Amino acid sequence: MSDYILEMKHVRKEFPGVVALDDVSFSVKRGVIHALIGENGAGKSTLMKVLNGVYPATSGEIFLNGQQLDISGVKQAQAAGISIIYQEFNLINTLSVAENIFLGRYNGKQTVHWKALREKAKALIASLGFDFDVDKLVGRLSTAEKQLVEIAKALSFDAQIIVMDEPTSSLTEKEVDMFFPIIERLKAQGITVIYISHKLDEIYRLCDDVTIMRDGKVTGNSTVKDISRDEIIEKMVGRSLDMEYPKRTVTPGDVILEVKDLGRRQQLKGISFQLHKGEILGFAGLVGAGRTELAEAIFGADPADRGQIILNGKPVSIRSALDGKKNSIGLVTEDRKETGLVLAMDVTENTTITDLKSVSSGILLNRKAEEKVAQKYVDQLNTKTPSLHQKISNLSGGNQQKVALSKWLYSNSDILILDEPTRGIDVGAKYDIYCLMNELTEQGKSIIMISSELPEVLGMSDRVLVMHGGTIKGELAGRDMTAEKVMKLAID
Repeated sequence: MSDYILEMKHVRKEFPGVVALDDVSFSVKRGVIHALIGENGAGKSTLMKVLNGVYPATSGEIFLNGQQLDISGVKQAQAAGISIIYQEFNLINTLSVAENIFLGRYNGKQTVHWKALREKAKALIASLGFDFDVDKLVGRLSTAEKQLVEIAKALSFDAQIIVMDEPTSSLTEKEVDMFFPIIERLKAQGITVIYISHKLDEIYRLCDDVTIMRDGKVTGNSTVKDISRDEIIEKMVGRSLDMEYPKRTVTPGDVILEVKDLGRRQQLKGISFQLHKGEILGFAGLVGAGRTELAEAIFGADPADRGQIILNGKPVSIRSALDGKKNSIGLVTEDRKETGLVLAMDVTENTTITDLKSVSSGILLNRKAEEKVAQKYVDQLNTKTPSLHQKISNLSGGNQQKVALSKWLYSNSDILILDEPTRGIDVGAKYDIYCLMNELTEQGKSIIMISSELPEVLGMSDRVLVMHGGTIKGELAGRDMTAEKVMKLAID
């Protein structure tokens, strides 16, 4: 039997006007955790969708256990032992754990054998080292538990290969620590895992081998222990990043925003701070610390119950998102798909949505003016899209994030609140966004950045405020801005 459980040879995938995969060959050894990495739009997800039968390949061959496989659909891929767990879970919240695991495959032609179904579901969960109620509605599970249900569902198909697409993007650090042993348990059981992630620390911690893609081609294959972080980055982005975080050159000026004793229910408890012109002010803290709630209160999406917001020395009333926008505040939300973008609309429509008056002639939208604006930001942020008329739902996560940023850049807000601005974005795109943040502060804009990635907060901020339990526990600047001091304040 071949050492390789999977071999994809000379795969090409064309969409109208776009070559998404260009002569890609991808081989995975049996029983390993194999990383598949690259920038957003590099072709990783497209390659895996070809493997899983979502897309037919334009040309190329797939071999499983040395035997050529003709995959014409998802069910055929599942029957062959190939399962994929997408970044957005494919679960129904109003059904139970057991029902989700065996959805569409209940025993019995006229009646469901519920007892047998529950027992099988419980056994699958137990095989992952956990024991929880399989009658519980999926909508009541934590994100980590939903991830377990997805893995159990994959195992229910007797999967030989499980593809995981950004599996930790929505998990807390504690949940990640719980999740990694599950993947290692799968490996110990002889199951091969293809692991897609932008987090290089995870690749080095977890994976055996790595394949790197750029622009629809494979640019590197290696065992993880034999390739450096710098080599991976260079193969991903096609250039060397001399520094992970570009140097800050702006000296913050006068106070532009002052928040005094801001409170909201039990989520925010007397928050006070100042933001200076041209400053990047970082907010750190653990999940539930109140950072997102603070951003929403300042912007007006969920206004404060008490306290004062002062802009340029004058108190303002911000009771809605419209008030926030009128006061030149923009908010790039944490969840781009739920609250940041309109997925059914295209790139142009999402870009101009914050200021339709500027692209209107009377009561009619000027489509050419809209397209000119959208093209400007596609070029500025290097957004990869086959067309300005491409629906947002069809873009990769990183390119969706760039459009979410574009709409607030177009609004020309003086204060930008960026809540997890680089979540799910590859290292090259992150660097582009960091450079853009510096450019904005050079123009006199001010930025509040909320991030769960400590190196990002410390690498990009002029000052860092640490939150815990709805309060600010401390301020760090200069040499005091260390991961150890942030964590001490965050867990106190």
